[in-house]
Amino acid sequence: MTRDFARAELEPAVIEELVSLASRAPSAGKTQGWHIVGLLGDDTERFWSAAMDPDVRTGFAFPGLFNASFVGVVVADPQAYVDRYSEPDKQRTGLGAGTEAWDTPYWTVDASMATMTFLHAAEDRGLGALFFAVAHPARVRDALAIPHGMQLIGALAVGVRAAGSRPGRSADRPRRSSQEIIRWGRW
Repeated sequence: MTRDFARAELEPAVIEELVSLASRAPSAGKTQGWHIVGLLGDDTERFWSAAMDPDVRTGFAFPGLFNASFVGVVVADPQAYVDRYSEPDKQRTGLGAGTEAWDTPYWTVDASMATMTFLHAAEDRGLGALFFAVAHPARVRDALAIPHGMQLIGALAVGVRAAGSRPGRSADRPRRSSQEIIRWGRW
């Protein structure tokens, strides 16, 4: 994850290419009920102004984050899944009855898989990228006119990595081994 970006421009086509690759992520019923509200260049300030109070920004540990060429808010549309699973080929599942019929909210799962695919695509293209929580979600929702029925998944920052950028505080934390993660046969 990159937290320090150089000031550089990205063409919309670059982001559209990343989104196109992300659209190939798994999706329940091929619903693809996720969207990205994207901002490029100077327009990213709309996000930062809504998400961060000026006093927090002034002392922020990663000021190079504000140089990201692109900021996007990933949102999931639960109603798209209810609608899709109301269609004849999925109707028998009962998942078209409403969001409460879903044990697992696949709108969140699918948006998350697409986000990860987007991040990998950015890395493969040689760009720096970061996924992070949306601070002040109500203000961000209002600033970007995101409908209230949409679930905010998180935000993406993409751009050219700054030379000599430092890793985040958790970067040195060891990863769990596969033996610590997998439970063979039962918990």
